[in-house]
Order: sequence, then C-alpha cells, then structure tokens
Amino acid sequence: MSKKALVLSSGGVDSTTCISIAIDELGIKNVSTVSVFYGQKHSKELECAKKIAEYYGVKHYELDLSAIFKYSNCPLLSQSTEKIVHESYAEQIAKDEEGMVSTYVPFRNGLMLSAVASLAVSIYPHDMVDIYLGAHADDSAGRAYADCSEEFTQAIGQAINIGTYEKVSLRAPLVNLSKAEVVREGLELGTPYELTWSCYEGGETPCGTCATCIDRAIAFKLNNISDPAL
Repeated sequence: MSKKALVLSSGGVDSTTCISIAIDELGIKNVSTVSVFYGQKHSKELECAKKIAEYYGVKHYELDLSAIFKYSNCPLLSQSTEKIVHESYAEQIAKDEEGMVSTYVPFRNGLMLSAVASLAVSIYPHDMVDIYLGAHADDSAGRAYADCSEEFTQAIGQAINIGTYEKVSLRAPLVNLSKAEVVREGLELGTPYELTWSCYEGGETPCGTCATCIDRAIAFKLNNISDPAL
C-alpha cells in the first residue's frame, strides 16, 4: 500500500507551497490536487489552481460545494450584498474586537476537508492518503479564521482519520508558520508563485488593498523579493 497526497489547492501562495512540499515529501507521481467552487464571486483562483496543476503535471480534481454556502452573506460569495473590506486583517480585528473577519466563509475548511476526505477514499481505495491544507499561523492569529487554527486542524484531522478507517490523514505543514515563513519555504522549493492569485477581487490585476493582498505583499517584502506574479 503506497502513500498518496491530495492537496487542497486554492491557486494561492499557501496551497501552492503545500504542493511543493507534498512533491518533495512523496514524489510527484503520488501527488494530486483538488480545488473547490463554493460560490465565490470570481473564477481567478480556480483558473490558477488548474494552471498550477498543469505546471507540475499532476492530476487535478474540482468539487462544487456552492449549494451549501448559498445562504451565507459573506462578501466573497456571488449572492452577497456586502462589499469586500479593503483593510488588513489586524485592522479588522482591532475594530470589531470579535476575532472573526468579514471574509470568513462559514465552516468552509471543515466542509472542504470533509469533501476532500471522501474524494481521497474514492480515488485511492487501496492507498493511504495525506490531505495537505495550506492554513498558516497568520490566518488564525486573533481568531481571524478559526478553521485555520492548529486546534481545528488537529480535531478535524482526527475525525477524518477515524471516519476513513485510518486510511486518510490531514497534513497542515504550515500551521505554525507566518506568511513570510511560508514564502521562504516555497522559494527554497522552487514554488511557481508567478502562477498564483491571492486577491479577493477578481480584476485583471490584484487590487493591492484587500487583506490578503496586504498579507501577500508583506510576506514577499520580508523575503527581500518582488512578488513574481506582479
């Protein structure tokens, strides 16, 4: 029984770094990627996820969970009446004093990981599988995204393992790293950041002022390198 990797790919910096890590750990022939349509306003991240899979030459899967999120008014979703906030996560948390930021999609990681665990058992019925999730420490700082925390990944990882007869495990290799440390790790592994997309807006170029654009810019700056996607 061999070990396979199924990387949850958003087309962004963190998940693409996870693809590099999975390939480094298990070999490219044992790695596949999966992206999820959850009703987001634009398709940029899904398009990038496909391009990144093509770059590596790995099998790519797509899942549609949009029906579950159609009741949410999160500004990332197509049906939302809310606008995307253009300020950093830290500014949002300081203002609201609640931890949860406006771009939190209700239990998104929990739902995506459950769906991907089912996919893993379905496509690799005779193998052990590691699901790779790109959650990092900056995501969960101040409880901005509770479903990116180490506490969450450990708990749902245990549930996935039990529910799949110990065949599927969750790997969150970045969970204790800052965004800058994630980028440093990815640069060492030759991650194709020029193919990634992080911006919450879906324009031709990143807006540069939404929270994830701000985080991305800081991460590359701290590594003394220009963002290769710009």
